[in-house]
Amino acid sequence: MGATEEILIIPSVLPADYSQLGKAIIELEEAGVDRIQWDVMDGVFVPNLTFGPDIIASVRKDTSLSFEAHLMIVEPDQYFTNYVNAGCDLLIVHAESTRHLHRSLSKVKEAGAKVGVALNPATPIEAIENVIDLVDLILIMTVNPGFGGQAYISTMSSKIRAAHELATLADHEIEIEVDGGISASTAAHAASAGARALVAGSALYRHPDGLKAAVSEIREIAIATIS
Repeated sequence: MGATEEILIIPSVLPADYSQLGKAIIELEEAGVDRIQWDVMDGVFVPNLTFGPDIIASVRKDTSLSFEAHLMIVEPDQYFTNYVNAGCDLLIVHAESTRHLHRSLSKVKEAGAKVGVALNPATPIEAIENVIDLVDLILIMTVNPGFGGQAYISTMSSKIRAAHELATLADHEIEIEVDGGISASTAAHAASAGARALVAGSALYRHPDGLKAAVSEIREIAIATIS
């Protein structure tokens, strides 16, 4: 079946007002996003601390949108059930965060979620070739993970293309997601390389015309690129 072709806009809530997360999620849904990404950071795998499962669970009732947990944490296996129980439909595991990637991805499926695998900029696509049968989504990091607002690393295009090619060889549908520095100026770059799910954070919240305009602009640019 291969890679998907629809363009999805997925906001990171890192730039949101954490004291009003429920309101922030509602505003993102009204802006037309496709699902919500929670950047889960432990201060060890990346130099930042963010959301635990209890925080995610507290706003699950505020939207019908799907939640994905981008697990930037060490020893992720022990937390899969917590994030599924918090309402996350998709768990994204970093290939660099676990010694036994095949086992970890299998445990995500056992926990009842879809499986994503993320690759840092320095990690080659070959790291996931032998687990592709377990994968529903490949996330190519176009920044080094840990903080929002970083610049898009344009040299990741070849890896996005390689991920897209790998997905087309699979016997099931696989999304190609890109995270890091996505904006109106970089959306075409990512989409033309094969990304169909675009994670945006700072660019959405900094847009002078608001969230809805930002979501529409990025989506329209990406669609025009692949049309």
